[in-house]
Amino acid sequence: MSALAGFSVLSRRRALKVALGALGGVVVGVSGLASLRGCAKDVGALRCLSDHEHRTLTALAIALFPEGGAFAGGAAGVDLARTFDAFLADEDADRRSDLKRALLLLEYGPVLFERRLVTFSNLAPEGRLAHFERWAVSERLVRRQVALAFRKFLTIVFYDRPEIWPDIGYVIAPTGAP
Repeated sequence: MSALAGFSVLSRRRALKVALGALGGVVVGVSGLASLRGCAKDVGALRCLSDHEHRTLTALAIALFPEGGAFAGGAAGVDLARTFDAFLADEDADRRSDLKRALLLLEYGPVLFERRLVTFSNLAPEGRLAHFERWAVSERLVRRQVALAFRKFLTIVFYDRPEIWPDIGYVIAPTGAP
């Protein structure tokens, strides 16, 4: 008996059908994920981020710094994602690639880790914060690293805005003062 005798029931025709069926499943899966993500508005003049990545980072910034929270304006009126884009443009290709992958992982986090049929950007604002906070305490190192990196960067950029300084007690000495 030959080594291939067990595969005699799998004719070429049947193998082709199985392969095409698997390929169709992959295509349906990928298009399903793309439809979950939806369309992102064109924000224009980004150096590194795509419109979808910008939307994901903006949704995270608004979740971390909501309007009417500790700071009246919050992050809604500030384009922290554009600041991130400018920072990212000056980084090497490997770092850019890693951070863009981290944004993709965050966007599809509810699908991948919670088995929900919704992406991060399409969650309700309070759902985004709850989802992101679960990343910070996750057993998976990559999720904790992504959460820490984005939280640190967005916090630094948010607090670096002069209109926030009075709220955190940062006083600028008048020019020419000793």
